[in-house]
Amino acid sequence: MFARCAQVRQRQRRALQDDSTTECQVTFRKYLVLAGVTVFGAAGDSVLSHGMKQLGSISIHDLPSVIFAVLNPFVALGIVLLLAFIVLNMTALSWADLTYVLPATSMGYVLLALSARFILHEQVSVMRWLGIVLISGGVGFIAGSPALTSHAHEDQRSPLLAAQDAARNGAPAGASDHDAPAEEVISGGVES
Repeated sequence: MFARCAQVRQRQRRALQDDSTTECQVTFRKYLVLAGVTVFGAAGDSVLSHGMKQLGSISIHDLPSVIFAVLNPFVALGIVLLLAFIVLNMTALSWADLTYVLPATSMGYVLLALSARFILHEQVSVMRWLGIVLISGGVGFIAGSPALTSHAHEDQRSPLLAAQDAARNGAPAGASDHDAPAEEVISGGVES
């Protein structure tokens, strides 16, 4: 499975290198992933905040209070939602640049502010609303840009990853000129 993903990424990189004007297509499924990142992040933070307000102040030095906090249903649900956020964020970052994903999911700031104001009944100042509007305005700037840009250093891989791939595929570890043998990679090139 990992080899197949690597092959797909290599084909995408070659296509980007062959035609520098090619833009990475953002499909409906990818928009759903970005929407999931936005919604799960905002929902997870809101539910976690509600649970922590129920518990009051805890300290990292009082381990039983931290464990007790995790057992609160709202805190536990918030953690699960934030885990979903992390998985979706990892997915988005696997096919798009960080500078594309973060602005594209900035609507989460708006959802968080709305949730804080109307569900958690927090006071949201005018300055905070203004800041949220400015941050969210970045979506307009990145909307027309490619999700993935090509970089000159993309073909250069870590020697450890190259050695692992070579071992997995049954090829000799030093099959290409920039791959180092696994023993050299593990020892850092230092002879013992």
